[in-house]
Amino acid sequence: MDYKNAGVDIEAGKKAVFDISSIVKSTYTKGVIDNFGLFGSLFSIGELNFKNPVLVSGTDGVGTKLKVAFAANKHDTIGVDLVAMSVNDIACLGAKPLFFLDYISTSNLKPDVIMEIVSGIAEGCKLAKCSLLGGEMAEMPSFYLKDEYDLAGFAVGIVEKDEIINGSNTCEGDKIIGVASSGLHSNGYSLARKIIFELMGLNINDVLLSSGKTAGEVLLEPTMIYSELIQNLKKNFKIKGIAHITGGGLPENLIRILPDNITAKIDKSSWKMPELFNILKEKGGIEDNEFYKVFNAGIGLAIVVGKNVLNEALYFINDLEYINSKRFAAYEIGEAVFSKKSAKDVMLY
Repeated sequence: MDYKNAGVDIEAGKKAVFDISSIVKSTYTKGVIDNFGLFGSLFSIGELNFKNPVLVSGTDGVGTKLKVAFAANKHDTIGVDLVAMSVNDIACLGAKPLFFLDYISTSNLKPDVIMEIVSGIAEGCKLAKCSLLGGEMAEMPSFYLKDEYDLAGFAVGIVEKDEIINGSNTCEGDKIIGVASSGLHSNGYSLARKIIFELMGLNINDVLLSSGKTAGEVLLEPTMIYSELIQNLKKNFKIKGIAHITGGGLPENLIRILPDNITAKIDKSSWKMPELFNILKEKGGIEDNEFYKVFNAGIGLAIVVGKNVLNEALYFINDLEYINSKRFAAYEIGEAVFSKKSAKDVMLY
C-alpha cells in the first residue's frame, strides 16, 4: 500500500503547487516578502507609512454556489467570489486590503481544476489590489463527493485608527446610498438552487433570463469587489457607515452599523430590482420579509453619508469604472431615522 492507493496523490499536489506559483506571484504588491513555499507568509507593514495602523481581518467561504460550479464544470470565477466575501467585509471598516490566504480542500486533487480556482482567486486579489500570499490544499478522499471541493478565504487589511468606519456617528437625517450588486453574489444559493432547479425544473444550461443567459451563467456571475471603490470614496467624502449586503440582506446588515436609537428607512422602489430576483420571488412564492433577508435584491453595498454630500457622492460612484468599462451603479435608497427601540428593525416600504 501507498498513499495513492488510499486516494491521495502527492505528485498531483506538487504539480498543482508548481503550476500556480507564477499566478500567485503576479499578485504581489509593496510589502510582500517573497517566500513562496515556506511555512508562513511574510508581509512588511513598515513600508506602508501608517502613523497608527490597525490591522483588520475577515474570513469567509462561498457556500453552495460551489454546487453550481460543479454542475457547470466551470471553476475560473468562483475564486473571485472567495476574495470578494472577505475583502468587502474588511473594506466596510475603511481598511485597505493587504493580503489574502486561501484554503482548498477536495476529494481528488486535479491540477487543472486547482489552476482554474487559483486563477480566479488571483483575479479577485488584483481587483482588490491586494496580494495572494499563500494558502493550503488538502486532498481528502471519501470526505467529499467525487470531484467536489470546498473553499475558505482569509483577508487582512490596514486602516489608520482615527479613520475606522463603524457607523457610530450616524444621525437622524443621514442618507443611505445603495451600490448595485452583480447578482446573487454568494448568498441565498440553497434557496435559489431549489427554486430554479427543482421548482422550475431547469438544468444548468437552460435559459433563465430574457437576455438569453443560462442558469449557469447567471448563477456564476462573480461577486463585485467594492474595496477600491471604498478607498476612493474615503479620500473624497466623509463616510459614516458601510454595510456589505450578504446573508441577512439589507435588514440584517444595515442594523450592524447603526447606533442605538437609529434605524434605517429603505424605499424598495428607489432602484430597479434585476430580473433574476423577480423570477426567484415570483416562482418561489417568497414573502417580502423572507425575500429581503435572504437575497441582496440588487444592492451589494449600503453607504451612509450626510445629506449635504449625497448628490456629489452619487455622482462620484456612478462615474467610477469597475472592470472592462463596466461602471458601478448607485442610488439613494433611504435614510437614517430615529427609533425609540434599542432592538430595532429596518423599515422597508
